[in-house]
Amino acid sequence: MFTVSDLRKGLKIEIDGQPFEITEFTFMKPGKGQAIYTCRVKHMVNGATMVKTYRQVDRIDEPNLTMKECSFSYQNGDHYVFMDDHFEELNLEATFLGDRRHWLVEDMRVNVLFHNNQPVDVTLPTFVEKEIAHTDPGARGNTATNVMKPAKLSSGYELQVPLFINTGDIIKLDTRTGKYADRVSKK
Repeated sequence: MFTVSDLRKGLKIEIDGQPFEITEFTFMKPGKGQAIYTCRVKHMVNGATMVKTYRQVDRIDEPNLTMKECSFSYQNGDHYVFMDDHFEELNLEATFLGDRRHWLVEDMRVNVLFHNNQPVDVTLPTFVEKEIAHTDPGARGNTATNVMKPAKLSSGYELQVPLFINTGDIIKLDTRTGKYADRVSKK
Protein backbone atom coordinates (compact mmCIF):
# COMPACT_ATOMS: atom_id res chain seq x y z
CA MET A 1 0.00 0.00 0.00
CA PHE A 2 1.19 3.47 -0.88
CA THR A 3 0.31 6.67 0.94
CA VAL A 4 -0.19 9.99 -0.83
CA SER A 5 3.30 11.07 0.22
CA ASP A 6 4.68 8.28 -2.03
CA LEU A 7 3.01 9.71 -5.16
CA ARG A 8 5.41 10.90 -7.88
CA LYS A 9 5.76 10.83 -11.64
CA GLY A 10 6.55 7.32 -12.94
CA LEU A 11 5.10 5.49 -9.91
CA LYS A 12 3.02 2.44 -10.85
CA ILE A 13 -0.24 2.10 -8.91
CA GLU A 14 -3.35 -0.07 -9.05
CA ILE A 15 -6.87 1.35 -9.46
CA ASP A 16 -9.83 -1.06 -9.45
CA GLY A 17 -7.51 -4.03 -10.06
CA GLN A 18 -5.88 -2.44 -13.14
CA PRO A 19 -2.25 -1.23 -13.42
CA PHE A 20 -1.66 2.49 -14.01
CA GLU A 21 1.42 4.70 -14.21
CA ILE A 22 1.45 8.30 -12.96
CA THR A 23 2.40 10.60 -15.85
CA GLU A 24 1.75 13.98 -14.15
CA PHE A 25 1.52 14.90 -10.50
CA THR A 26 0.45 18.14 -8.78
CA PHE A 27 0.00 19.08 -5.15
CA MET A 28 -2.34 21.85 -3.97
CA LYS A 29 -2.82 23.10 -0.41
CA PRO A 30 -5.80 25.42 -0.21
CA GLY A 31 -6.02 28.01 2.56
CA LYS A 32 -8.65 25.92 4.32
CA GLY A 33 -9.17 22.19 4.26
CA GLN A 34 -7.02 19.24 3.31
CA ALA A 35 -4.27 19.08 0.73
CA ILE A 36 -5.27 17.73 -2.68
CA TYR A 37 -3.02 15.46 -4.73
CA THR A 38 -4.00 15.37 -8.41
CA CYS A 39 -2.51 12.74 -10.70
CA ARG A 40 -2.88 12.08 -14.40
CA VAL A 41 -2.56 8.32 -14.78
CA LYS A 42 -2.10 6.15 -17.86
CA HIS A 43 -3.46 2.61 -18.09
CA MET A 44 -0.47 0.32 -18.64
CA VAL A 45 -2.35 -2.11 -20.91
CA ASN A 46 -4.56 -0.03 -23.20
CA GLY A 47 -2.94 3.42 -22.80
CA ALA A 48 -6.12 5.23 -21.69
CA THR A 49 -5.55 8.25 -19.44
CA MET A 50 -7.61 9.76 -16.65
CA VAL A 51 -7.26 12.21 -13.78
CA LYS A 52 -7.39 10.87 -10.23
CA THR A 53 -7.56 13.01 -7.08
CA TYR A 54 -6.39 11.89 -3.64
CA ARG A 55 -6.62 13.35 -0.12
CA GLN A 56 -4.09 13.01 2.70
CA VAL A 57 -5.92 10.05 4.31
CA ASP A 58 -6.27 7.98 1.12
CA ARG A 59 -4.37 4.75 0.59
CA ILE A 60 -3.29 3.65 -2.86
CA ASP A 61 -2.96 0.01 -3.91
CA GLU A 62 0.37 -1.29 -5.12
CA PRO A 63 0.14 -3.41 -8.29
CA ASN A 64 1.45 -6.97 -8.45
CA LEU A 65 4.20 -6.29 -11.00
CA THR A 66 7.07 -8.60 -11.86
CA MET A 67 9.87 -8.10 -14.36
CA LYS A 68 11.30 -11.00 -16.34
CA GLU A 69 14.29 -10.86 -18.66
CA CYS A 70 13.68 -12.72 -21.92
CA SER A 71 15.38 -13.05 -25.29
CA PHE A 72 13.66 -12.69 -28.66
CA SER A 73 13.64 -16.06 -30.46
CA TYR A 74 11.60 -15.83 -33.65
CA GLN A 75 8.52 -14.48 -35.41
CA ASN A 76 5.61 -16.81 -36.18
CA GLY A 77 3.11 -14.89 -38.34
CA ASP A 78 1.70 -12.06 -36.19
CA HIS A 79 3.16 -13.58 -33.02
CA TYR A 80 6.61 -12.88 -31.64
CA VAL A 81 8.13 -15.61 -29.48
CA PHE A 82 10.38 -14.77 -26.52
CA MET A 83 12.17 -17.23 -24.25
CA ASP A 84 13.15 -16.75 -20.61
CA ASP A 85 16.13 -18.24 -18.76
CA HIS A 86 14.11 -21.37 -17.91
CA PHE A 87 13.35 -21.98 -21.64
CA GLU A 88 9.67 -21.12 -21.23
CA GLU A 89 8.17 -19.49 -24.32
CA LEU A 90 6.14 -16.29 -24.26
CA ASN A 91 4.04 -15.38 -27.34
CA LEU A 92 3.27 -11.69 -27.85
CA GLU A 93 1.11 -10.29 -30.63
CA ALA A 94 2.30 -7.66 -33.09
CA THR A 95 -0.42 -5.26 -31.89
CA PHE A 96 0.91 -5.55 -28.32
CA LEU A 97 4.47 -4.70 -29.41
CA GLY A 98 3.50 -1.89 -31.81
CA ASP A 99 6.44 -0.28 -33.64
CA ARG A 100 8.87 -2.01 -31.27
CA ARG A 101 8.45 -5.20 -33.33
CA HIS A 102 10.40 -3.58 -36.18
CA TRP A 103 13.49 -3.18 -34.02
CA LEU A 104 13.71 -6.74 -32.70
CA VAL A 105 16.90 -8.64 -33.48
CA GLU A 106 17.39 -12.36 -32.92
CA ASP A 107 18.64 -13.15 -29.38
CA MET A 108 17.97 -9.54 -28.25
CA ARG A 109 17.53 -9.35 -24.47
CA VAL A 110 14.35 -7.53 -23.42
CA ASN A 111 12.55 -6.91 -20.12
CA VAL A 112 8.90 -7.99 -19.99
CA LEU A 113 6.73 -6.46 -17.26
CA PHE A 114 3.89 -8.66 -15.96
CA HIS A 115 0.80 -7.68 -13.95
CA ASN A 116 -0.85 -10.69 -12.31
CA ASN A 117 1.10 -12.96 -14.71
CA GLN A 118 -0.16 -11.09 -17.81
CA PRO A 119 2.39 -9.15 -19.93
CA VAL A 120 1.74 -5.40 -19.91
CA ASP A 121 4.96 -3.87 -21.28
CA VAL A 122 8.17 -4.75 -23.11
CA THR A 123 11.33 -2.69 -22.68
CA LEU A 124 13.95 -2.96 -25.42
CA PRO A 125 17.60 -1.91 -25.16
CA THR A 126 17.98 1.84 -25.71
CA PHE A 127 19.83 1.43 -29.02
CA VAL A 128 19.71 -1.24 -31.69
CA GLU A 129 21.67 -1.62 -34.92
CA LYS A 130 19.68 -2.18 -38.12
CA GLU A 131 20.52 -2.24 -41.84
CA ILE A 132 18.96 0.22 -44.28
CA ALA A 133 17.07 -1.84 -46.87
CA HIS A 134 16.27 1.06 -49.19
CA THR A 135 16.85 4.79 -49.43
CA ASP A 136 17.28 7.21 -52.29
CA PRO A 137 20.78 8.56 -52.91
CA GLY A 138 21.51 11.96 -51.38
CA ALA A 139 21.71 14.96 -53.70
CA ARG A 140 25.23 16.33 -54.16
CA GLY A 141 25.73 19.90 -53.14
CA ASN A 142 22.88 19.89 -50.67
CA THR A 143 25.03 20.64 -47.64
CA ALA A 144 22.57 22.43 -45.40
CA THR A 145 22.69 21.09 -41.87
CA ASN A 146 20.18 18.53 -40.64
CA VAL A 147 18.78 17.71 -44.07
CA MET A 148 16.98 14.35 -43.83
CA LYS A 149 15.57 11.86 -46.32
CA PRO A 150 13.27 8.83 -45.91
CA ALA A 151 14.73 5.35 -45.49
CA LYS A 152 13.23 1.91 -44.98
CA LEU A 153 14.50 -0.93 -42.78
CA SER A 154 14.23 -4.58 -43.84
CA SER A 155 11.37 -4.96 -41.34
CA GLY A 156 9.34 -2.34 -43.24
CA TYR A 157 9.77 0.50 -40.72
CA GLU A 158 10.31 3.92 -42.29
CA LEU A 159 12.36 6.67 -40.68
CA GLN A 160 14.26 9.85 -41.55
CA VAL A 161 18.05 9.61 -41.95
CA PRO A 162 20.76 12.13 -42.96
CA LEU A 163 21.64 12.52 -46.66
CA PHE A 164 24.95 10.63 -46.35
CA ILE A 165 23.22 7.34 -45.39
CA ASN A 166 22.94 4.85 -48.27
CA THR A 167 21.24 1.51 -48.88
CA GLY A 168 23.15 -1.23 -47.03
CA ASP A 169 24.53 1.05 -44.31
CA ILE A 170 24.08 -0.08 -40.72
CA ILE A 171 22.66 2.57 -38.42
CA LYS A 172 22.07 2.89 -34.70
CA LEU A 173 18.39 3.48 -33.90
CA ASP A 174 16.96 4.89 -30.65
CA THR A 175 14.19 2.45 -29.60
CA ARG A 176 12.52 5.01 -27.31
CA THR A 177 11.80 7.42 -30.17
CA GLY A 178 12.24 5.29 -33.31
CA LYS A 179 14.66 7.86 -34.75
CA TYR A 180 18.11 7.68 -36.28
CA ALA A 181 20.95 8.06 -33.75
CA ASP A 182 24.23 7.31 -35.55
CA ARG A 183 25.85 5.47 -38.47
CA VAL A 184 27.72 2.35 -37.37
CA SER A 185 29.22 1.27 -40.68
CA LYS A 186 28.84 2.08 -44.33
CA LYS A 187 28.61 -0.22 -47.29
